[in-house]
Amino acid sequence: MKRLIALVFATMLSVSLSAVDLESFRFNERLLNLAAPSAPELFEDAMIFTASSKARRVGIAFGHEGYARVHWFKKLMKPVDDTEAVMAMQASGATQASGAAKPSAKAKAKEPASRDSGILFYVYQFPAGATELRYRLVVDGLWTVDPWNPVRRIDPASGIAHSVVALPAAVARGDSAAEPGALRLHYETASGESVTVAGSFNAWDPFMYELVEASPGNYALTLPLPPGTYRYAFFHRGERILDPHNSRKVYAVDGKTASEAIIR
Repeated sequence: MKRLIALVFATMLSVSLSAVDLESFRFNERLLNLAAPSAPELFEDAMIFTASSKARRVGIAFGHEGYARVHWFKKLMKPVDDTEAVMAMQASGATQASGAAKPSAKAKAKEPASRDSGILFYVYQFPAGATELRYRLVVDGLWTVDPWNPVRRIDPASGIAHSVVALPAAVARGDSAAEPGALRLHYETASGESVTVAGSFNAWDPFMYELVEASPGNYALTLPLPPGTYRYAFFHRGERILDPHNSRKVYAVDGKTASEAIIR
């Protein structure tokens, strides 16, 4: 059991991305459950894109960014279970014949901790207000449409095909909102800033949770929370700021105002 926990933790570290808060177990759990490359998948406030790891390098560029920036996929490594570990050790000659002494520490060191899942992935937290994502892939240096997404559109000006994925209207709003089991936060300011959030869910620690800049000037974060009433505020440039996208505000015991959200 300890070995499995260690493997999962190592895998969580190997798939960390700056685009979303992947230290949250919910993202890692979903990624580890991917069986094969498939069409883009909406997961909470982000879109999961996948490709085959047979390609040496895969990137994705978006129309709303003018295709000026390429976001590179990462290889999804999955922990090896006991059966896979034994098979791998047998293939490498690391195991011993039946009845022989237990494998040495050196032989155990050869046991693989993880394996290539066959999947490359990129998780993108889409910008506030977007109703669709228009994008193209860069596979081993060649621009192409997403082979796992059948929805495509031809640009009449250039004649180039783009892959398209629609975003649900409820997700496209970009406002802060209390959802079942989570608090979705959104904040707007200049690009390249540091915006954090603190509240009754983390003893008002202003350094624990930092919003991610999903697009220039648009910051977002989704916090999984159990049912209850929570008070919080943003911290930007040393100032405590109420959530501009949440009209529910209360006075705390210290006399300061705070935004309030009820998770059901």
